Amino acid sequence: MILDSIDLDDQFEWVDEFEWDAIGQEQERSITGALLVQEGVKVHGRPITLQSNGGVWTPLSVVRQLEILRDQPGRVMPLTLPDGRSFHVIFNRVDGAPLAAKPLFRRVNPTSDWLYEVGLRLITVAPPPEPITEP
Repeated sequence: MILDSIDLDDQFEWVDEFEWDAIGQEQERSITGALLVQEGVKVHGRPITLQSNGGVWTPLSVVRQLEILRDQPGRVMPLTLPDGRSFHVIFNRVDGAPLAAKPLFRRVNPTSDWLYEVGLRLITVAPPPEPITEP
């Protein structure tokens, strides 16, 4: 699995993969009492929450790389999953921390190879525009 240019372990679990509904729906009542329903296909905005869930431990050196990405507002990143699917994502900063890292064992001064359980909250977005090149 690759996020931007960072190699992540393929054992991260996409915990909300099947909670997405690609159809948006709004319902309201008209003044006559009739039910008005509007539906449309959602283009982007699918949450992708990746968690260790005991299946993978991430070294501190990788957590630090993820911190650098997290601290860049609006950065659109390619995400490639182990099965070959790819998405353009940004960090999902709504309803919680976009990056969570908890050490497996407590240590005052962890080294770069110290291991963490990690959670990433991402959301799909449109790919960035291609740069304009002049002939």
